[in-house]
Amino acid sequence: MNDLDQLVQDAQADFERSVMPADLENAKARYLGKSGRLTEQLKALGTLSAEEKKSRGALINSAKQQVEAALNARRQALADAELEAQLKAEALDVSLPGRLRGTGAVHPISRTMERVEAIFGSMGFDVADGPEIETDWYSFTALNNPENHPARSTKDTFYVDMKDAEGRWLNLRPHTSPMQIRYAQAHAKKYAGEASMPDIRVIAPGRTYRVDSDATHSPMFHQVEGLWVGENVSFKDLKVMYLEFIQAFFETTELKLRFRPSYFPFTEPSAEIDIMFETGPLKGRWLEVSGSGQVHPQVIRNMGLDPERHIGFAFGSGIDRLAMLRYGISDLRLFFDGDLRFLSQFK
Repeated sequence: MNDLDQLVQDAQADFERSVMPADLENAKARYLGKSGRLTEQLKALGTLSAEEKKSRGALINSAKQQVEAALNARRQALADAELEAQLKAEALDVSLPGRLRGTGAVHPISRTMERVEAIFGSMGFDVADGPEIETDWYSFTALNNPENHPARSTKDTFYVDMKDAEGRWLNLRPHTSPMQIRYAQAHAKKYAGEASMPDIRVIAPGRTYRVDSDATHSPMFHQVEGLWVGENVSFKDLKVMYLEFIQAFFETTELKLRFRPSYFPFTEPSAEIDIMFETGPLKGRWLEVSGSGQVHPQVIRNMGLDPERHIGFAFGSGIDRLAMLRYGISDLRLFFDGDLRFLSQFK
């Protein structure tokens, strides 16, 4: 064995003993560094004759190639070992069940609103949607509310500190009744000049706002307003229509309907609508579910219609109230607390 064979064997042994990349680099320096054993062999070529230099140089280059091959092999082995250790440390046991993400559900208020829309839709009512920031005219004046009506007070209504282009104060709508006016105006305009006009049948469900908060009231709540106006619409139609709605909503015919005289500026005559279940936990109790009445002639005029020709009725029901009765909920605030213990019951 010549000295170069021994050098290659020594280098291979040193590389194999290196267990860290830093150890391997130190071993590399002992053979291929500026003062390494192979480098010294190359430097010694200058003392040889041309013929000796050629044969000796070829042997040194062969030895250098073997050392570099051993070095690269050890580098790859160390890298593979490091990757293997990392994979073991970060291993994912796919045999374990994954963490399931809980499924959501439609909120009980949204569920109720969809149900209300579906029932009235089956009776030929359109569904109207409109702005939640309204003008004082649409919220009150068009609905025949006098200037000194307490509903206009800041103690009842949220006002926005700005006016519209016509100088009318803006507010967060206290009811969805403004959509009755907006829809009827558009309807009257569409059929203006024609000999006859189809009946106006529309509901307006949505969010409303009032300065009130307790177990049965919320600053933000939901209403559905309904309107039916035509040339031959009577209070009888209101009774038949609302009874059909309430029976479909609660999925029972075992309930009674009562119209109790009341007062609203926008209807005359006016009535509160009460229901009484004949079975179940609420059996025998009269429960208020809606306000209603024949649309006031002045409101008909504000719709752009002739009160001598057109007549009809309007009603307004609390969607939150209907949901509380349907699902047996006693505190309105549960709808808005975001408590998953409550909401998960409606999956």
